Amino acid sequence: MTISLFSGQGSQYTGMGLDLAAADPSLDYIYETASSVLGFDLKKIIAESDAETLSRTIYAQPAIMATSLVCLEAAKKKGYTYEGVAGHSLGEYAAMVAAGMLSLEDGFKVIKARAEAMDKAAQNAEGAMCAVLKISAEEVEKLCEETEGYVVPANYNSTLQTVIAGEKAAVAAAAEAAADKKARAKMLAVASAFHTKLMQPAADEFYEAVKDVKFSEPKCKFFSNVLGAELTDFSDMPALLAKHIVSPVRFTAELAQMQEQGFDTFVEFGPKNVLTGLVKKTLSDVTAKHCENCATLSEVTA
Repeated sequence: MTISLFSGQGSQYTGMGLDLAAADPSLDYIYETASSVLGFDLKKIIAESDAETLSRTIYAQPAIMATSLVCLEAAKKKGYTYEGVAGHSLGEYAAMVAAGMLSLEDGFKVIKARAEAMDKAAQNAEGAMCAVLKISAEEVEKLCEETEGYVVPANYNSTLQTVIAGEKAAVAAAAEAAADKKARAKMLAVASAFHTKLMQPAADEFYEAVKDVKFSEPKCKFFSNVLGAELTDFSDMPALLAKHIVSPVRFTAELAQMQEQGFDTFVEFGPKNVLTGLVKKTLSDVTAKHCENCATLSEVTA
């Protein structure tokens, strides 16, 4: 069985996915729908922005989502099919569109609300994030508990990669302690401590903005970062997605359950191949591919 994965924030780069739209101009409807909702020319932002501008949450989130959906639609036109979807953080929103839970227009309305709320909260919260590699998630959890100040695991990415987040001083202290344990600690270029309680103002604002949006049941299996498992209760998606903003991303647990359910082909849609790498580091006896441009499209649909 095949599952489609969707990239998270931080993977953006100038010009991402635009060669696919150039090769098939009919894909422009995705950018046009996004731009209509967002109130700015998203395709132009992707094509012309420098790295610093594109990394701003209000641009990065819809830009990555649009790129992921352009990649997916290009693959579907060549016969690609899938039985499940999942995303990493931001990627869950492209996954919801891919699963038929949200229309394309509503998908961008929801991501606009999320990006604006998170951007505002990030400007008001002195937070940081750091990837800790080469030690287990359990060791990282213990390390956070022993560090003075607020720092917690935010992304469980693979068996040997956990992202921590929280107050800047606490994150720096935890990173130093990790280095003492022969782990590798890499600070991330993000605006604040996403997926922690520092984002609670964003979660509250986001919920108010999307509480009346219509979510449908998915047409395929949908896996949730909050649960680290397949989601089967879709009765209050606005509340779950608000919780998602302040909860850790349990991606490792999701991958394990996907494999248990029989998924053996993992295809990532969106810029770079971060999730593809995490799949390869976490699971054995599976196929992992990614699609971000014309060259990689042919590998996915061959």
